[in-house]
Amino acid sequence: MRLFLSTASFLLLSLMLMVPVAAHANAEKAEELARLETNGLKSAGAKRLKSFVSAPKGAQGDVKFSKAWLDAQPRANGSSEWRCLAEALYFEARGETVKGQFAVAEVIKNRVKSGRFPGSFCGVIHQGTGKKYQCQFTYTCDGNKEVIAEPKAFARVAKVAKYTIDGKVPALTNGATHYHTTAVRPRWSKVYTRTAQIGVHLFYRHTWRSASN
Repeated sequence: MRLFLSTASFLLLSLMLMVPVAAHANAEKAEELARLETNGLKSAGAKRLKSFVSAPKGAQGDVKFSKAWLDAQPRANGSSEWRCLAEALYFEARGETVKGQFAVAEVIKNRVKSGRFPGSFCGVIHQGTGKKYQCQFTYTCDGNKEVIAEPKAFARVAKVAKYTIDGKVPALTNGATHYHTTAVRPRWSKVYTRTAQIGVHLFYRHTWRSASN
């Protein structure tokens, strides 16, 4: 007895015979791709692979206001602007909390951006220097030699300065351009708008009115 296949049946049988061949070819291709990928990952090295999956350090919002976090960050260095800010933080706020140091740095940055103060960190920090006790930051005009005697404290504030200049810190002072410690009460504090208190510092936003008014 002869077996006759319709055209449709013949095509269906052909496809059924071809599927295992195609599946086998696809499996071999997948294995080859997996082998190439494995070799590529091995050649990249563990350190390189870790950089692919690790979140970048220093992204805004990632900052943690603790000495432990700060100590774990890479050693900071930079331009003369960075150096000016780092020194200002050392002499003005090294005894403050880490958050307080970032807040003081933010005030200086706000002044740079305001258009009513010098347009650089060094300019803002040294404004009035040369007139004893008439400068903006007392350590620059008190007549005493500026000596960094605590290297570890400077290393920390240097990182604060770097993160601040790079714009990697969330806002803390609500636009403050002035601050003072709780131990004093300058005249201008009566007319400026207080925006925050962090540690022993009170922060204010300039109202651009004369303190005598």
